[in-house]
Amino acid sequence: MTPSPLSRALSTTQQSELDEQLREAAWADDVDRARRLVRRGADVNAKDDTQQSAYLVATSEGYLDLLRLTLSAGARVDDKDSWNGTGLIRAAERGHALVVGRLLQAGIDRDHVNRIGYQAVHEAVWLGEDTTTYVDTIRVLVAGGVELDRSSVQEGLTPLQMAEQRGHPRQESALRAALTAERVAAPDAALLRAAESGDADLAARALRSGAGLETQDRLQRTPLLLAATHDRVDVARLLVAMGADPDALDHQHDTPWLVTGVTGSVAMLEALLPARPDLGIVNRYGGTSLIPASERGHVDYVRRVLRTGIDVDHVNRLGWTALLEAVVLGDGGPAHQEIVRLLLDAGADASIPDGDGVTALEHARTREFVALARLLR
Repeated sequence: MTPSPLSRALSTTQQSELDEQLREAAWADDVDRARRLVRRGADVNAKDDTQQSAYLVATSEGYLDLLRLTLSAGARVDDKDSWNGTGLIRAAERGHALVVGRLLQAGIDRDHVNRIGYQAVHEAVWLGEDTTTYVDTIRVLVAGGVELDRSSVQEGLTPLQMAEQRGHPRQESALRAALTAERVAAPDAALLRAAESGDADLAARALRSGAGLETQDRLQRTPLLLAATHDRVDVARLLVAMGADPDALDHQHDTPWLVTGVTGSVAMLEALLPARPDLGIVNRYGGTSLIPASERGHVDYVRRVLRTGIDVDHVNRLGWTALLEAVVLGDGGPAHQEIVRLLLDAGADASIPDGDGVTALEHARTREFVALARLLR
């Protein structure tokens, strides 16, 4: 039997060409192409003359899906670049909080020092900016248990001293909060409390102290579900970076993702999407997040969630689609008119009737929603 192309041993030249193509795909963040090349035998750890590999490119450029691919393909998580820096240092320097969190979950060396004497946290402060992305990165590093009191080799400064000298008050606040009380009593309870109140620094300290990421309150709500319910976006970004489950169910079959359809928070939706939530998961009424959002008139949310590929014609246990709920339970005003437009533009089937055989158009006419009836007609 003639061996298949995939089973043949690659020559040195073929391997080199595949590896180069993989690095090119990595720089372009072309995950589909990278996946095909890996299947053909490309090595995610293979470096060019500048000591760049597909894996290291993913870390420095903040390409989360590419990073997931390289890790699943056997990336050497503690591999070093030309500065003797790990992927964690590269990601922290650029403020890629989600990549930092994924690397910490993969067991990367948290406190490696590169050849200029910096750990990841030093690079985030000294080479970063006082922006949300860098504050998020520092909180993830705090939650991940990195050292916070080691001085850099060149400047002789701790991360907190660096933040003070660089004039980064937000970074300084996050570091000072982490250092004020190194251990948190009752960390699980503290994490739940922080998620509800929106205290992202307390959440980071609670995780650092050993809080369970999926700990639950008496109603089976996880910290991420509490953060989503109360729209605590800073806390949610931290929890997602650390690997929290966006599909964790509570006592009434709500999840962090499903709750966004009720609150209509686009910011929370964006915070949860990197966690790859199940868009088809349903609430206790059998509906996806699109259905309550359409009912409640959350125009911006509907516009954004439709771009995710969510099923626009899903029917819940009441026999209603998002389009039907926008008409039957809406007020017929401008918000619901815009939602009906958005749903129709997204391909919603207006001919789908409810459980009694009544279409959205017939409901609109019965309720004397002239504008909606005109759209549906």
